Amino acid sequence: MRLLHTMLRVSDLDKSISFYTQVLDMKELRRSENTQYRYTLVFIGYGNEDNNSVIELTYNWDTNSYEHGTAFGHLAIEYDDIYKACENIKQLGGIVSREPGPVLGGSTEIAFVKDPDGYSIELIQKK
Repeated sequence: MRLLHTMLRVSDLDKSISFYTQVLDMKELRRSENTQYRYTLVFIGYGNEDNNSVIELTYNWDTNSYEHGTAFGHLAIEYDDIYKACENIKQLGGIVSREPGPVLGGSTEIAFVKDPDGYSIELIQKK
């Protein structure tokens, strides 16, 4: 068994694809449209779906906003250099919501960024 994907509902598909591919350097792996039920699915990630977990961006054509609720926390991505990554993200217009540094009470270095829909993404420094 393995984790296949995490689904996020997005309000602006082009903006979300741009963020994940241009800012976080993921690749668009595949997409499908369902005209009858009016939605588009786009799968993005760092590697082939056969070997990697990916993100499914779901765009419902007739919905332009969502409430996040209080249960979902964040996605986490390991980076070789979170300090450089945050600088790049800022230069590309991304939002760094927590600057890089050690986690409170520990030594793991983390940062947080927000995607266009406000989902939190934790960047974790590779050890």
